[in-house]
Amino acid sequence: MAEGIKDKVAIIGTGCTKFGELWNKSESDLILEAFLEALDNANIEKKDIDAAWFSSCFDEVNVGKSSLPLANALKLPFIPVSRVENFCASGTESFRAACYAVASGACDVALAIGSEKLKDIGYAGLPDFGTALGTENRLTSSNLTAPGSFAMLANSYFNKYNLTEEAGRNILAHISVKSHQNGILSPKSHLKKKITVEDVLKAPVIARPLGLFDCCGVSDGAACAIIVPADKAKDYRKDPIYVKALQISVSPGEEAGYQGWDGTYIPTTVIAAERAYREAGIKNPRKDIDLIQVHDCFSITEMVTYEDLMISERGKSREDIESGFFELDGKMPCQTDGGLKCFGHPIGASGLRMIYEIFKQLQGNADKRQINNPHIGLTHNLGGFSNTSIVSVAIFGNKL
Repeated sequence: MAEGIKDKVAIIGTGCTKFGELWNKSESDLILEAFLEALDNANIEKKDIDAAWFSSCFDEVNVGKSSLPLANALKLPFIPVSRVENFCASGTESFRAACYAVASGACDVALAIGSEKLKDIGYAGLPDFGTALGTENRLTSSNLTAPGSFAMLANSYFNKYNLTEEAGRNILAHISVKSHQNGILSPKSHLKKKITVEDVLKAPVIARPLGLFDCCGVSDGAACAIIVPADKAKDYRKDPIYVKALQISVSPGEEAGYQGWDGTYIPTTVIAAERAYREAGIKNPRKDIDLIQVHDCFSITEMVTYEDLMISERGKSREDIESGFFELDGKMPCQTDGGLKCFGHPIGASGLRMIYEIFKQLQGNADKRQINNPHIGLTHNLGGFSNTSIVSVAIFGNKL
């Protein structure tokens, strides 16, 4: 029976560029910047890396379908390099491949790196995913957009739990305000504007009930992580971060094709979380986990994810939001760096950016946004839409 990956691998270094409208930097510039930071805090040289995995979502505006551009940018010495893509979960997908390679014994030092130059597409939001979903999905997904899909999630949730649109939007506004406050404390975040609940409620509507401040930023950026066997990690540094669980769940299309789903949660998140908790030995996530980084592509996604991760009870995340449970000084801080909402969302890098933040927090190196003495952190990386999605859940700890 499969044992999973618990305590078999560790992270010894991470790197992340500033996210934002980086017109003056190329894809290669971003890749190199993140890589050099990771090398520096891993205390290794480029020649020590045995294999690399690169995540990037959009071929047309980035590095193309192959792994050659990554090898060229970093001048990697004829080692195996693979390019992976899984929509917005691409970053964690590259991390998963690197972790499994090390855990299997295929290599001793692996690099996971992701980047995206989304501002170069010349479009204010994400590009059209219609054709990316495949011709077999054109009947149900031909006009599907990210804001439209998650707006339906919000409306379904409000309806099921008897929230008026006004009350629901007010709760979502608290999520956005929290993320903006945390983003201001992150030197590398894209958006650094302090906002109020009133600002959120008065902002232009993008897809009712979601307004401008309910949507994440579209950014350029890169992030990476270096992985080694757990039993060798302290040969590189005294404070490595250990991988306790790493799970992925991919929808077979049941949500979109059948009537068994009520549209108020993300089934893949529930399944991936259950598997990750089992792998990590987490019995009570609300008590056992110290901080979380979730895929807040929209404020409603963050709200629903609290429940899908079994941290808040079904229909009761509102109470936790209003009590400050997920604030920086709360019992379980969420989006300590501002999240996708404010740090930014260069698709191929986002999952690795979350890991970068957990790495910093568990080591006590998060500066002004540092929380008090964390030991267990979780990342949640979602790709696709609310009705057909890909979700990775990873759990990390700073003690073996």
